[in-house]
Amino acid sequence: MKRILLLLAVLAAVAGCRNNETKNPENMSTSKPLSEVAGRKNFGPEHALVTTPQPCVMIATWDKDRNPDVMMAAWAGQYDYKEIVISLSKHKTTENLDLTGAFTVSFADERTVAESDYFGLVSGNKVPDKVAKVGFTVTPSPNVDAPIINEYPLTLECRVVRFENGCLIGEVVNMSADKSILNEQGKIDLGLLKPIVFDASGMCYRSLGEVVGKAWGAGKVFAE
Repeated sequence: MKRILLLLAVLAAVAGCRNNETKNPENMSTSKPLSEVAGRKNFGPEHALVTTPQPCVMIATWDKDRNPDVMMAAWAGQYDYKEIVISLSKHKTTENLDLTGAFTVSFADERTVAESDYFGLVSGNKVPDKVAKVGFTVTPSPNVDAPIINEYPLTLECRVVRFENGCLIGEVVNMSADKSILNEQGKIDLGLLKPIVFDASGMCYRSLGEVVGKAWGAGKVFAE
């Protein structure tokens, strides 16, 4: 699980949860002019999060009529070994979470860019059949009360731990993967999944790049 959730873990430090502290005047930035950083261009604190690519996680839930609903979220990260955290404002998804206490998380990839972007553009309150509209299908999760979107090959089945102040924490009950993204050793291969990330600085989606080094290995050259 630790290795497969690496995509989320890399961005956990910048995952944003809207909380009451941000509304405290003592925590707000002052009007004091910023000092220039030598050799760099300042952008101010409002760009603290948007310049880092963020995972395009697809949250799927059942609504009150048992229609599947999916939304895209970018502010997500690993919270603990078996828990994830997602920052959410009020959506149909949050209403569904109150009903079922469960959700699934999948990952948008190169093959599903248009469909995934559509799920982020259109509210399930206005288009309750938006999953079917793009031609996607669902399978009820056998482990939590939430739908699995069949067209996303990697899915985390999650139970709500808590949701408060816009911060959703979910326990990962199970992770399932389609055989199409497994390597010869039977492990999940992100090179086969080809997930995309959201680049808020360029307002675009980017594909996850090639392997450039071995984790917990590349730095050993400095230890020798």
